[in-house]
Amino acid sequence: MISDTIKYIGVDDLDIDLFESQYVVPEGMSYNSYLIDDEKIAVLDTADRRKGEEWKANLKAALNGRQPDYLVAHHMEPDHSALIAWMLETYPGLQLVCSAQAVKMLSNFFEGFNFEGRVMTVKEGDTLSLGKHELKFIGAAMIHWPEVIMSYDSLDKVVFSADGFGKFGALVNETDDWACEARRYYFNICGKYGTQVQTLMKKLAALDVQAICPLHGPVLKGEPLAAAIKLYDTWSKYEPESEGILIAYASIHGGTAAAAERLAEILNKKGAPKVVVSDLSREDMAEVIEDAFRYPTVVVAASSYDAGVFPVMHDFLYHLQIKNYQKRRFGIIENGSWAPAAGKVMRSMIEGLKDCEIVEPLITIRSRMKAADESLLEQLADSLLS
Repeated sequence: MISDTIKYIGVDDLDIDLFESQYVVPEGMSYNSYLIDDEKIAVLDTADRRKGEEWKANLKAALNGRQPDYLVAHHMEPDHSALIAWMLETYPGLQLVCSAQAVKMLSNFFEGFNFEGRVMTVKEGDTLSLGKHELKFIGAAMIHWPEVIMSYDSLDKVVFSADGFGKFGALVNETDDWACEARRYYFNICGKYGTQVQTLMKKLAALDVQAICPLHGPVLKGEPLAAAIKLYDTWSKYEPESEGILIAYASIHGGTAAAAERLAEILNKKGAPKVVVSDLSREDMAEVIEDAFRYPTVVVAASSYDAGVFPVMHDFLYHLQIKNYQKRRFGIIENGSWAPAAGKVMRSMIEGLKDCEIVEPLITIRSRMKAADESLLEQLADSLLS
């Protein structure tokens, strides 16, 4: 229960292995949904069809024999909207409340369902009175879909934030370290849309917000709420969160890996505040993307492959491109036994990023590190730390 009249009716999914078929979620996921019990009852979002029966049971228990008046759909992604048609079929007096953009999407997910006369469209600044509670709607387009709205309950001073302020992990597995999986979630789900998140942050600053209820992860109150808002401000400005250097490498036979590890040793010896080394072939790509956003400096080290760059490195840099990565410094190490090409490809991809600097020297390893390469790694370390 969020308050005396705001009830949590969401469900945990401990069976899911990949969220959105790409993000590993060893701690599961929560599909959050809420019910406001007032003169009129509003259900805020539904759940993924995977856990539909559990969600229906939670809804029935919270209703305690009453009929809901409104279903607010803040976001149309199927993990939150799968049961919209079921709700309208089950409760004939129910009105669906959503944005005009969401209305355009309804037929995508519920082909053939007749929504005529059952939908109330809302936009920025519109309100919905439930009795003592009044929901004020907040436009939140592209966080992270175009139809997204959020809502603010003026009585309990709660923001229902759709996917904003969400995180990976089921609530039953929740720990005190909200930021770890919230950071991975933000940069991989919402990271491209920093400008839109900044617009939202200005709107929230004008409200008295005592709690944020996201569609994934825990309700945020008190100190965790203040910390989350501060982090979202940093993240959405594309500013580094922590001092440190990420070395991301893609190695075929171990030569590039050895160079990456040796550079890490040199950086640590020279007093680098933190050095994180990631093997792109074996580690969770979403985790490495998270670290790339977390730190101000990234070194990419990769083998040449088919007159280009080893594919996992290309994939890493492509992910940075599509997430609007910016305002960072890069070092480059390439490896090639006869015709090194990785450096050229990596440089080109980095140069396509906004406000990113490439630190010299660009180092070329020929299969395995040689004595002469040591001094180049020293030079690169000095440049990275300057």
